[in-house]
Amino acid sequence: MTMHTCYQMVIGIEVHAELNTKSKIFCGCSTAFGGETNSKVCPICTGQPGSLPKLNEAVVERAIKLGLVLGCAINQNCKFDRKNYFYPDLPKAYQISQLYFPICTNGKLEIEVADNKKSIGIREIHIEEDAGKLIHASYDHTYIDYNRAGVPLLEIVTNPDFNNAQEVTSFIETLKETMLYLEICDCKMQEGSLRADINLSILKSNGELGTRTETKNLNSLKAITHAIEYESKRQIEIIESGGKIIQQTRRWDEEQNKSFPMRSKENAQDYRYFAEPDLQSLEISNEWLNEIQGSIPELAAEKRKRYIREYGISSNIAEVICANKNLAKLFEDVTQKSKEPTEAANLITGELMRHINETDVQADVFKVDADKLAYLITLVTNGKINRSVFKDVAAEVFTNNVDPEKYIEEKKLLTVGDDEAIITAVNQVLSENRDAADNFIAGKEKVFEFLMGQVMKNLGRKGDPASVKRILLKVLKESTL
Repeated sequence: MTMHTCYQMVIGIEVHAELNTKSKIFCGCSTAFGGETNSKVCPICTGQPGSLPKLNEAVVERAIKLGLVLGCAINQNCKFDRKNYFYPDLPKAYQISQLYFPICTNGKLEIEVADNKKSIGIREIHIEEDAGKLIHASYDHTYIDYNRAGVPLLEIVTNPDFNNAQEVTSFIETLKETMLYLEICDCKMQEGSLRADINLSILKSNGELGTRTETKNLNSLKAITHAIEYESKRQIEIIESGGKIIQQTRRWDEEQNKSFPMRSKENAQDYRYFAEPDLQSLEISNEWLNEIQGSIPELAAEKRKRYIREYGISSNIAEVICANKNLAKLFEDVTQKSKEPTEAANLITGELMRHINETDVQADVFKVDADKLAYLITLVTNGKINRSVFKDVAAEVFTNNVDPEKYIEEKKLLTVGDDEAIITAVNQVLSENRDAADNFIAGKEKVFEFLMGQVMKNLGRKGDPASVKRILLKVLKESTL
């Protein structure tokens, strides 16, 4: 959508990330996605009288880790608060969250859109528990699944630093990449483990900032983009018609590609926050903070720079490899075993990415033996197999996990470098393609690639290309004498 020159979007977002701990934030119930309805619940996460929460240490560790990476100040003495509201998916009628003393504050994340870099301010990161899930079975029947109630969440709240949907989606993608490298969230938006709320208002050319609205629970980049475009257009049309923007929370409907009002937008006082009486203050020692800092792995941005510097691969290739932690590890393993970083990079960004795209497998869970790929690279760089065979066998490794050594031996795919065998193939091809040979002799050099292909086909695509080219040229040259 093209924004009218008289207006500018002002956007801030709240990202809810479900942490990948094995158990919930205040009890021992499983956080695993799916399963039978209400099968992963207990008195604590369903708010039974007399039950008391016990904080999961792994939740705090993950929050600190993300905060450190985003350059936040870590509040080493923070507290939990009760956020009171009534809704069927909230069994206790309150949510344990952090308002007054969030664990992380004042960070930033750099994004890039169309080669332009921009720093987005992180106002805070706070810890809270997720609610359950409403299942609308029909227009008059709604059921509640509390399996998700108590799943640990981080809420990452930005400053209103975005001006368009592209910046927002770039931020989400960069944040996802960061959390995946830190291994704190699986970031599966389709499963609800990463959701975003969009706070949007319109800034007029005279500097007047309009009333903001909040569009809740967007769980795909497509939905985020469409919701921003729809809401900005809706607000501008109201402003230009002389109407008034109502501060409200809205629900996005992907099928209708529009949003609908849910309720008037609440302020903090509407939730009657007060200190959570069943949990002590959270005190974070310097020793624990240093330990977490030391556990932070090399992230994607640093990897990209190192790969370009150490291995001499292009920035585009490094970008593709480092976009996924699993691919980056595979690249490093294959490079270490083969000592051929360029070959490893080309194999992963070429044949492997083609396989991933064609089979719809997820790159972050795809498994392949690095030893097998290193063996193939060694064979092709030493001239034992040609490029055509290399690609074919690599595809077999990706698809059927074959042993490349046995497969090549059984299929007799080692390079044919014997001059006599190649001469026989060349003579047969030239006798069958006399017109093409005559055209080459007459100066039409483009036909040479055709003849090369025919010889390689005659040799079962196992010929050594350099030897085939040398002998084919020699025979053609002799035929002109």
